Amino acid sequence: MDSTRMRDLAFVPNSKSVTGRRIGFTLLFALSFVSLTALMAVTLAPGGFSLLDATLLVCFMITLPWTIIGFLNAVIGLLLMRLSKDPVKNVCPIEPGDASRQISTKTALLSCIRDEDVEALHIRLSAMLAELVRDKAISPFSLFVLSDTSDEDVAILEEQMVSDLKQHWSADIEIVYRRRTINTGFKSGNVMDFCDRWGGQYDFAITLDADSVMSADRLLDLVRKMEANPNLGILQSLAVGLPAASSFARIFQFGMRLGMRSYTLGSAWWQGDCGPYWGHNAIFRIAPFKEHCRLPHFAGKGPLSGPILSHDQVEAVLMRKAGYDIRVVPEEGGSYEENPPHLLEFIRRDLRWCQGNLQYMRLLGLPGLKLTSRIQLGLAILMFIGSPAWMVFLGCIAAISLMMPPGHWPINTSSGGILFLSIMTMVFAPKIATVIDILSSKHARARFGGGVRVLVSAFGELFFSALVAPIMAIAHTVFMIGLLFGKSIGWGAQARDLQRLPFVLCASKLWPQTLFGLVAGFWMVSQPFALTWPVLPIALGPLFAIPFAMATSTEWLGRLTQRSGLWRTPEEQAPSPLIRDLGLIQHGGIAEEPRDPDHTGDPAPAQA
Repeated sequence: MDSTRMRDLAFVPNSKSVTGRRIGFTLLFALSFVSLTALMAVTLAPGGFSLLDATLLVCFMITLPWTIIGFLNAVIGLLLMRLSKDPVKNVCPIEPGDASRQISTKTALLSCIRDEDVEALHIRLSAMLAELVRDKAISPFSLFVLSDTSDEDVAILEEQMVSDLKQHWSADIEIVYRRRTINTGFKSGNVMDFCDRWGGQYDFAITLDADSVMSADRLLDLVRKMEANPNLGILQSLAVGLPAASSFARIFQFGMRLGMRSYTLGSAWWQGDCGPYWGHNAIFRIAPFKEHCRLPHFAGKGPLSGPILSHDQVEAVLMRKAGYDIRVVPEEGGSYEENPPHLLEFIRRDLRWCQGNLQYMRLLGLPGLKLTSRIQLGLAILMFIGSPAWMVFLGCIAAISLMMPPGHWPINTSSGGILFLSIMTMVFAPKIATVIDILSSKHARARFGGGVRVLVSAFGELFFSALVAPIMAIAHTVFMIGLLFGKSIGWGAQARDLQRLPFVLCASKLWPQTLFGLVAGFWMVSQPFALTWPVLPIALGPLFAIPFAMATSTEWLGRLTQRSGLWRTPEEQAPSPLIRDLGLIQHGGIAEEPRDPDHTGDPAPAQA
């Protein structure tokens, strides 16, 4: 065995160690699940169990898996951040690659687009190419602009953009533009079409969404790791949010930043070689991807048939089934994306994922999948089924309270209080863990604008999340009811720019939330405050969903949050040359008349 292969093996994690981690995690999960279920049963026990009590308990159990897993991931992630000398290597123990050696492989950068803002895309691609040229690192790469655009006017702009890119960079990098007029297979079909036509000429491909930006260092790091680890099928980078102009995006991505690192570290600790793939800002090995990751087309009619919408997780489990590792590098820096600029786009994106994840029910019995892969598919389904379960849970609470004499509800208040505090702690644990890590380091505090700003921003974001969560749960529930009647959602261009949402549009999309808030408000007035105060945010968020959506989409509130210094991220505090090239720190511009975010312009669903 040559020395290179021996070095590779030294970085492959011991399978017994990974198995031990998974067993330990499973035991902790089971203990938490049984304990919380028992605590809820004890809380409901006085007065006996009615059908409503039993329904409430079952719904509570459905919502538990994601709550418990998020908590355990956060605790593990915090321990790794504070106690491990190298947390990333602990959870992603692969050969890092030799930065002094010249890259010998060829990698295609795949910019997958559909009816996007071409000017913004041009800026992002130009910034990436400029940095690669500046760092003399462009030779291993080619750029493919893979368009599924249906709008002819946008297609003309795309061609002009590619022509301009070639004019500036063709001496340094090969640039190819391909447009499909038939969107077969949605985004997964777009990528597979590249693999079929050009895949034989390249070793790896890096997938980029229209809003993706990656630094030269991060691109090279991914390639070197793939070169050094021949059994690595997909390597996912940790994409963080770009500086944003909208207050909604700023607060949302600050919360994501708080929760993401501890959560990703913790999940990578036990998932190991069955890691996540998020469909962008990741590199994959083309030959096995082409051979093993061609997605099935579900037979039948209805919204859960046809092509798989949420393709990424399925491609990951198929690659793992073929014997290749899927890993995530839980390390911030050099990998960026944009977050939804307003509430309506956030809902629309989540509903696309909802429909796609529910299709996984048809894949749970797929032969040959790893047990961890099946669990991942099951959890992806539960992510959205938990929303209607939560709504039924709340409905049961309201129904039981209305059936009882005023001010009387036979529950064990002691165990109920412990349960409420436990659940709230577990829900916010990923964000709390990262706040603790930031406050424990002078350097980290400075990167986020100082300890006081971190604390104020964190409390503000927790309030923001408490308002948004019930709005999203209602949206998921209404949408899933629609799925039962054949309603689907289009997959067209995504809204990425700051837009001032008009009242009529917000009202047409958020009236179910408003109605829920009104009903919840009337119920709360009829009940003792001692019973209703824990659910106050659950009523407030939906009740004020329309003005909340309108206000957080405005330019003036975005500027106000920027000037306040709150919800700052390291990219805003100390922007890299790449971020400065994008011109996002002094970002302006606002679309006065945003289109209906559910309108795609096409008779059938389409995918960006």
